[in-house]
Amino acid sequence: MTSRAGLPAEEKDLIDVDELIAAYYDRHPDPAIATQRVVFGTSGHRGSALTSSFNEDHILATTQAIVDYRNGQGISGPLFLGRDTHALSRPAERSAVEVLLANGVDVRVDSRNAWVPTPALSHAILTYNKGRALDDAGRSDGIVVTPSHNPPRDGGFKYNPPNGGPADTDATGWIAKRANELIEAKLEGVKRLSPADIDWDALAAKGYDFRDAYVRDLPTIIDLEAIKNSGVRIGADPLGGASVEYWQLIAEMHGLNLTVVNPEVDPTWRFMTLDWDEKIRMDPSSPNAMASLVAKRGDYDVLTGNDADSDRHGIVTPDAGLMNPNHYLAVAIDYLFSHREGWPADAAIGKTLVSSMIIDRVAESLGRRLLEVPVGFKWFVPGLLDGSVAFGGEESAGASFLRKDGGVWTTDKDGIILCLLAAEIIAVTGKTPSQRYRELEAEFGASAYQRVDAPATPEQKATLGKLSPDAVSATTLAGEEITGKLSHAPGNGAAIGGLKVQTEHAWFAARPSGTEDVYKLYAESLLGPEHLAKVQEEARAVVSAALGA
Repeated sequence: MTSRAGLPAEEKDLIDVDELIAAYYDRHPDPAIATQRVVFGTSGHRGSALTSSFNEDHILATTQAIVDYRNGQGISGPLFLGRDTHALSRPAERSAVEVLLANGVDVRVDSRNAWVPTPALSHAILTYNKGRALDDAGRSDGIVVTPSHNPPRDGGFKYNPPNGGPADTDATGWIAKRANELIEAKLEGVKRLSPADIDWDALAAKGYDFRDAYVRDLPTIIDLEAIKNSGVRIGADPLGGASVEYWQLIAEMHGLNLTVVNPEVDPTWRFMTLDWDEKIRMDPSSPNAMASLVAKRGDYDVLTGNDADSDRHGIVTPDAGLMNPNHYLAVAIDYLFSHREGWPADAAIGKTLVSSMIIDRVAESLGRRLLEVPVGFKWFVPGLLDGSVAFGGEESAGASFLRKDGGVWTTDKDGIILCLLAAEIIAVTGKTPSQRYRELEAEFGASAYQRVDAPATPEQKATLGKLSPDAVSATTLAGEEITGKLSHAPGNGAAIGGLKVQTEHAWFAARPSGTEDVYKLYAESLLGPEHLAKVQEEARAVVSAALGA
């Protein structure tokens, strides 16, 4: 059977929105079933109402747990609350508000009653907390209701503490444990207002204009004047996500030659092309999900895409199509550290340990310290907050960086500024990011990189997450001597939740997905595609042996 990956979605691929929302309210999780418990992955709790893994009970209990957590931490300031465009996000936002107001929390929803990108919420928290001590009782925090790039049937719920970034494992572990206790107690202990007692118009009236605050502040981090004066033709596709109205305001407020390629918002995402597994997934780093945008690459100087909550970016150029996220991160780092004179001279470059080796070589050429951490943007939060890390990037097309003056912008991933940066690079250098990347390859070697996702049961994922260096008995990988077997990141010593094996010119890493029932096999070679294929073949043998055991 021919794969439909990259082809337009058909009616049979679409969710029944009414069925999904009904399941959110009607189904109740069984806490004795592991997949129906509250579990925080790298970015919050995610699941689907149709599998009883994201239902009203989950959100009521998790919100109460967040209230209990912030009380225990002495946080009494406002809580910023935003949602993306997934069908389950609006019901979950309403459930959260019922609990937050019943507990006397000062909730700040969007004043326009519209969608809120993750970076806009992080920006709001940091703006409010600027100048406040870390233990100031009046500091704010926030919740983003989003499953990020996950399929339309999913929902997600993420807590951002006063540092503005994703909560660390201590916080998420406490919150998940408390939420599951409340579910087991059939929600006894959850304070909740009746929906009829909530005046949403009044709540919005005292809310926060996330969009205006974020868009108005963009000149402090991106050279918008250069973009405007150059006339760079930008095509921005929100992929049906929360950034749709932000891109329109960016064009209007800053006078950019920017077109919102597809302003449509539809919770079924019927306008998407199918991802690698023939599912609808708003992943701007996926060639299949971005196929319709790549087809328009000749119409603009640069085309950009964002996922549903706008924390990821995709860059499409006329000469290369969709850039590999690793390639773009390398270019972004190379450009920023050469064009941001206000950045601290000793600020590091942060990367996840499954990001490209090209970044290592760029960092070395810049004379900058490299901070290599496990997967998860939370590891970059402290450094971005205090300026000791100027750029933090993930291989999955997520990154953020400092303002021009070296101050913090966001401590969560920001897909919008990474897209605007691509336009700045073109405006200032006259080269597309992909043209600059070819120059980097000529200097440092050609990278062949691929991430392959494969189905994995929760039990198999648990096994992969506990792999140790002892699982690899080989001394060579694809003909090269193995120089490292890592279960902990060299940048901070934290466990990577998997295994990385490296040689002089290649590496692979295997780790379970924190959001879906798949495992991820990353591999890279600087010796070409054929060598990469050998690396992947031997890596699969290691993973298969581990799963078999």
